[in-house]
Amino acid sequence: MSGSVKTGMLFVFLFYANGNFAQLSLRDSLQIEVAKLQNSTKENTDYIDLILELGLEQRYYNLDSLKILSNEGLKLSTKIDYAKGMAKSYLGLGTFYSDKGKYDQSITSLKKALEISVDSHDDQLRLTILNTIGGQYDYKGDFDLALREYLKCIEIAEYLNDQNMLSIVNENIANLYITQKDYEEGMFYYEKVKKINEKIGDPIIIAETMSNMASTYADIGKLELAMFNINTAIKTFEENKIIDWLAYAYQVKGKVYLKQQKNKWALYWYSQSEYLHEKLDDIREKITLLTGIAEAQLNLGKDSISRIYAQRAYDLSKNIDAASGIEEGSKLLYQIHKNNGDFKSALEYHEIFKDVSTKITRKESMKGLNMLKTKIAYEKQKEYLIQENEKALSKQKNYVYASLIILFIFLVITILIKRNAKIQKKLNRELILKQEDLERKEKYLHEVNHTKNKLFSIIGHDLRGPIGAFQGLIKLFKEGEMSKDEFIGFVPKLKSDIDHISFTLNNLLSWGQTQMNGSVTKPGLTSIENIVNENISLLSEVANAKSIKLINRIEPNTTTWCDSNQIDIVIRNLMSNALKFTPENGIVTIGAVERTKQWEIYVRDNGVGMSEETLGKIFDQSGTHSTYGTNDEKGTGLGLSLCKEMVEKNNGIIWVDSAINKGSSFYFTIPKARKEYKKTA
Repeated sequence: MSGSVKTGMLFVFLFYANGNFAQLSLRDSLQIEVAKLQNSTKENTDYIDLILELGLEQRYYNLDSLKILSNEGLKLSTKIDYAKGMAKSYLGLGTFYSDKGKYDQSITSLKKALEISVDSHDDQLRLTILNTIGGQYDYKGDFDLALREYLKCIEIAEYLNDQNMLSIVNENIANLYITQKDYEEGMFYYEKVKKINEKIGDPIIIAETMSNMASTYADIGKLELAMFNINTAIKTFEENKIIDWLAYAYQVKGKVYLKQQKNKWALYWYSQSEYLHEKLDDIREKITLLTGIAEAQLNLGKDSISRIYAQRAYDLSKNIDAASGIEEGSKLLYQIHKNNGDFKSALEYHEIFKDVSTKITRKESMKGLNMLKTKIAYEKQKEYLIQENEKALSKQKNYVYASLIILFIFLVITILIKRNAKIQKKLNRELILKQEDLERKEKYLHEVNHTKNKLFSIIGHDLRGPIGAFQGLIKLFKEGEMSKDEFIGFVPKLKSDIDHISFTLNNLLSWGQTQMNGSVTKPGLTSIENIVNENISLLSEVANAKSIKLINRIEPNTTTWCDSNQIDIVIRNLMSNALKFTPENGIVTIGAVERTKQWEIYVRDNGVGMSEETLGKIFDQSGTHSTYGTNDEKGTGLGLSLCKEMVEKNNGIIWVDSAINKGSSFYFTIPKARKEYKKTA
């Protein structure tokens, strides 16, 4: 089953009557046989074997019975020194602790069973125990250790020619890859299992594999194949009354409908599985079922119902330390709490989800899988080479000596060619390095010259005029051609010009540094709210002069990982532009929208807007496109290209939406402050 490991043991058979499933007489017959022997004597191997088999039959119906009967079997086996009984008793106890989520206790019991089976030279029992141990490592997330145990199982199963266990173990390895979302490798093993199952010819075993393959096809989006496989499997399980696998198959069919966005149909099949689970004691598959129901209810907008099922799945997963169940449950609870506005709870579950996801996909767990890929590739290559060598030897046996002579001549020629090639390669490398150095210097000189021309253009166009006007006024005042009152009357205009010069010089210096490779981005924890508040204070006088209302919608928790000085320049330029192109009594709004890994900052105005032609030029770094504001404010045309460079240096993007006479909205993104950033800071 998905998320569980086959054990190769005999499971419960059921029969169907009056529209309900009822169990066949296997457990009843075992109980009768136990009662017969109990009346005579308990101290014989037949009685011990029967109670241990009965315990395993009770596993999915009354788990505590498995523990009671395993302990009883261990007690009796120890009394009469029955090694196989002791090993099977520890196997039963290991299975019990596994289903309770106590994997370390399970492994301890299973290793005791393994030691006894090795000492008693019982390879068949040792094979079953090793497979079960591999399952415990699988549940714990130690996939490399699980893989080692499964590889041991394959060697023993091949030695014993046990096709059933070969099918089981290869399918467990397939599930191991599927857990890691390596579907290509997983399907490779499923195809091996299908070939083994064809040899066995058991329709129930074939149906079990088809159920697991259907679940995998659903995960990779091959929904038609998934539906075909699960429908075929369901038919087999219904005909043979296999209630535990039928419950799983109904659940997989619900999953397929869920992938098709047919949530009501998904709930119908989940309800069929849920009804059967009332008769079972299979916590792992119940977790998967509850998670599927929760997701379907959430898709239908029934958050309150979804929350109940998601919480049950999460709590059960915690109880048995099922990492995948904790991951899925916390993910759903995060989404539900987020939808309901409970961001504190949502954040808590989101942190749990991220933590568990990281553990599941940690690199250490992939080592064994990568080793296996290497082993498979090696074995394939070795087999291919052996076949090719055999063919070559059979055809070329009479030409061995001639081939050796040719090989010697070829070797001598190769050495000479290699020597000459080495010399030529060295010369070519030196030539390429010199050419690359020349090209690099040429590019650098071109960029420096371009930067110089642009700086002179801006200085001549936008700074010389205001400075010349300032000099003229001072000269007129100094020479007495302008009275003090007249001069004072020009003070507001002079202040505006000086502010413009200062703002332009700051932009020029920042831009010049970036162009000359002198500006280094130093990211750190940055509060966007503080930067916006500072710029509102700085530009409030400009806003008041035009009766423009500045609105700050930045929340206090808008914390980012960026260079605060560079983002300060970006926000100041965007706010200055908004004030410049917004008429009197307008509104400029600054806000932020939270995305998954970024903050999206916007500066919105209801000003004059821009045409399509202007929109195509504003971020262009090759020119100095500039316009005048609603009160003839001057600009360098440098600010937006500088904003683009600064945003991109901080791993973000910038764009604009605008329409003539409706206003403009500038957006840019910057990374959110995450835990790893905080630790670095």
